[in-house]
Amino acid sequence: SRERFPKAKYYKDWRELLDKESKNFDAVSVSTPDHNHAIQTLAAMQLGKHVYVQKPLTHDIYEARALTNAAKKYDVVTQMGNQGSSGDGVRKMREWFNAGLIGKAKEVYCFTDRPVWPQGIPWPAEKKASVPAELDWDLWLGTAPYKEYVNGLVPFNWRGWWDYGTGALGDMGCHLIEAPYRVLDLKYPKNVECSVGSVYVDEFKRGYFPESCPPSSHVTMTFDGNENTDGDIKLHWMDGGIQPTRPEELGPNEVFGDGGNGVLIIGTKGKMMCGTYGENPQLLPTSRTNEVNVPKQFDRVPGGANGHYGQWVEAAIAGPGKKELSSPFEIAGPLTEILLIANLAIRGTDIRREKTNANGNIEFEYPGRYIQMIWDSDNMRVENLEEANKFVKRDYRDGWKLGEV
Repeated sequence: SRERFPKAKYYKDWRELLDKESKNFDAVSVSTPDHNHAIQTLAAMQLGKHVYVQKPLTHDIYEARALTNAAKKYDVVTQMGNQGSSGDGVRKMREWFNAGLIGKAKEVYCFTDRPVWPQGIPWPAEKKASVPAELDWDLWLGTAPYKEYVNGLVPFNWRGWWDYGTGALGDMGCHLIEAPYRVLDLKYPKNVECSVGSVYVDEFKRGYFPESCPPSSHVTMTFDGNENTDGDIKLHWMDGGIQPTRPEELGPNEVFGDGGNGVLIIGTKGKMMCGTYGENPQLLPTSRTNEVNVPKQFDRVPGGANGHYGQWVEAAIAGPGKKELSSPFEIAGPLTEILLIANLAIRGTDIRREKTNANGNIEFEYPGRYIQMIWDSDNMRVENLEEANKFVKRDYRDGWKLGEV
């Protein structure tokens, strides 16, 4: 960028840029690691800047609710970078569903082959590594707790560490849960439970690496039923290559989802599926897809998913309320909360209680591995596992606290 635009001013510290240049630009695009999304985005909104933020919108549940509320307060154009929300696929699925082609929804499955970076591992035990000359480590850490720099964390593998990333669910949840969220008009889940892949470091000795996201997980969220569902509905999230049972309507050589990722919505009268970003939506059996013709209810975005960023640019130029957006914060915020609530259950499996047994030896209990968390969405609290609530809103490093909305 500096080579292409040599006359543009360059700042290392985003805070200095906002302070000195706020009169000279109208919009901000945030593409930093997850843990710094909220503090940067809110600061820009408070200056009246339109914002485009990569997915997931935030690192914590509290932050997602804060940015949802900020979007109501500040008169700016907002968009999250889940480009599938601008694609034709999710719109077509909504039209199929609204036409009654699969009846009422009974169950949903979302699955991914992520992570494609290391997870379920201990924090590196190496000696202090040299920080690359081009990296300001303290600035990169931002809101996260201070740790010495280690090799292999930047620019990609931070996704697998809870201090900075949100794991496979945070990376892909907004691209996959988007479809059922929009098709079924889901709100917040009322309970959530999960199981995670185990890593054994010795015979019958399970590793304990609470700083790292697990290598795989299966999370089940239960949502209150609505007019689109056949009673309460369960949404299953599977990552690490885990997939649901292959639909019997699929032929032996037909691809489930897009192979590594997909969404399956099971209804009272049929099923439909899609791949990542809502692409290649199909009714099952797939022969039905080309046999149906339902009216278009939703305008298509020029360029589809590839037009997502441009849609935001045009809306920012036109001004707030003038043009339609696919994923403004009032939609993207609650969607992000859903996947972060699922992450709450995943992190809950590493909650450890110490006790002394009858022989005087120390033992550990892991209550989050064996319960269904009850979620109070109004107050953003887990009702039956107090220790899990520390993950709703993390402690920020001194000097890096999130501003008040």
